[in-house]
Amino acid sequence: MHRILRTLFWGVVVFAAAWFVASLPGRISIDVGPYTVETSDSLAVTALLLLFIVLYVVVRLVMLVLHIPRAGSLWRGGRRRQAGDLAVTRALVALAAGEKADARREASRARVLLGDTPQTLLLAAEAGRLSGRDDEATAAFQALAARGDSAFLGLRGLLANAITQQRWSDAAALARQAEAAHPGAAWLRHERAQLAIRSGEWGEALALASGASGANSSGANSSGTGRSEPAAASPVPALTVGAALAEADPDRAERLARQALKADPSFTPAVLAHDGQLRARGREKNALAVLADGWKRAPHPDIAALALAPVTDKLARAKAAQQLTAGLPDHPETRLLLARTALDAGVVGEARRHLEAARNAGVNQRRAWLMQAELEEEDRGDTEAGRLAQRDALRRAAGADPDPEWRCSVCHTPQTAWRAACPVCLTPGGLVWSASSGSGGTGTQVITQAA
Repeated sequence: MHRILRTLFWGVVVFAAAWFVASLPGRISIDVGPYTVETSDSLAVTALLLLFIVLYVVVRLVMLVLHIPRAGSLWRGGRRRQAGDLAVTRALVALAAGEKADARREASRARVLLGDTPQTLLLAAEAGRLSGRDDEATAAFQALAARGDSAFLGLRGLLANAITQQRWSDAAALARQAEAAHPGAAWLRHERAQLAIRSGEWGEALALASGASGANSSGANSSGTGRSEPAAASPVPALTVGAALAEADPDRAERLARQALKADPSFTPAVLAHDGQLRARGREKNALAVLADGWKRAPHPDIAALALAPVTDKLARAKAAQQLTAGLPDHPETRLLLARTALDAGVVGEARRHLEAARNAGVNQRRAWLMQAELEEEDRGDTEAGRLAQRDALRRAAGADPDPEWRCSVCHTPQTAWRAACPVCLTPGGLVWSASSGSGGTGTQVITQAA
């Protein structure tokens, strides 16, 4: 209905215009040289209109002819884009299906048709990586990294290649560039921390740590008769100790060690690190005080070994052990240390008393029974009673609870020495000092958390 009305309206308008032109009065006369043209006004207006229409048609035809090359180029470009988009789709399908040859072929065709766009470069890189062509993948990722709009994509691909090839220093540098290109990526910050840990750059790892992941408990390093599994706490104290041990500047190393100890006074590695810094400065009295306080908070064999290292006389070592453990005299670890130093000094009765006290406290570890066998040999010598007592102690040692050791709370891999991060799973602060009770139902569990 609206179309009919519009047609009628314009028909009326044209008819009215034609009627108006036809009814115009007067005549027009034009002199051109010796020629004179004379006609009516209506015919002259009609002639002008026809001339305008002819000129318009001619101009349009000329413009159409002039634009034929450009139109052809646009048509061909559209066809190329359509073919390129189809190649991109086929390359994506081939990548998803794991078809290496098809993926490389279609990615290469897409680059020819569409040029080196971020999409085609990324397709070429992934197709090269799928096909094992590291040189092609690296070249495509480098081209991506050189572009301002896709630098992060290229850097991430180069980072993945460096990690796969275990080029840790290159990976760390690429991770820093990627974070600069795209700040705020949480996974990238975690990746940088992992690379810093793997390469032993503890200062950088500490700077990247996001903060405490759990409350620091002053009793986390204590011993008892519980059976709870040790769990890693905040990685910051462990990383701080690692940074202190790796720091070349003695002043900064001491500040870091003191910072770690302040964060968790019961953290044995922090105690040892702070003691080492104090001894390096000749502050032996302060160092011994730190060790004594550390033993009182969380007794550990490494604390005893460091405290007694300067003492060579066996009786003097036994006395030094008593002074070290005075703040926690009845702890099983104290009993075992005093038994060890007394046995070394030949004070057999004292050693036997401490060993019996440790067993009464629930200690059923291998080291205690091996010490008992050594004590029986020292006390009774090569006698029938001595041999029977030794055999009994060794038999008990074979079925006793394992001795405490450093073990990762995440992957449960044992380690011979403490590290700021587990060397297997790279968990910072993951190593804990622990020994679980045996299946017999009695025993002790020593737990030293890494933070």
